[in-house]
Amino acid sequence: MYRFNQGFDIKEHLSGARISVVLFIGIFLIFIFALGSISSDTLDRQEDSLQSAINRGIVSCYCVEGTYPPSLSYLKEHYGLTYDEDNFFVDYRPIGSNIYPDVTIIRKDSK
Repeated sequence: MYRFNQGFDIKEHLSGARISVVLFIGIFLIFIFALGSISSDTLDRQEDSLQSAINRGIVSCYCVEGTYPPSLSYLKEHYGLTYDEDNFFVDYRPIGSNIYPDVTIIRKDSK
């Protein structure tokens, strides 16, 4: 019976298992970090896209109607502006019918 146990050392087997567990945890942590980085990059792109969409809607309204939009809801209703209101707050302040409005986009905390 001794001859079947000759090549197997339990200490080496447990050491290999520990290395595997530590390696798995390391890869998992790198994956979680990369996922968070991708999420932040996606929000940056959404914010840039929202800024472009708002500017395009404002200019389109001025070209078609001869005045700047009176409110953000006007852009939503008449020019199809949509955005994720859970992630962004848009402060739209019209200055006058012939003066470009002040638009500020603020990213909400997702805590």
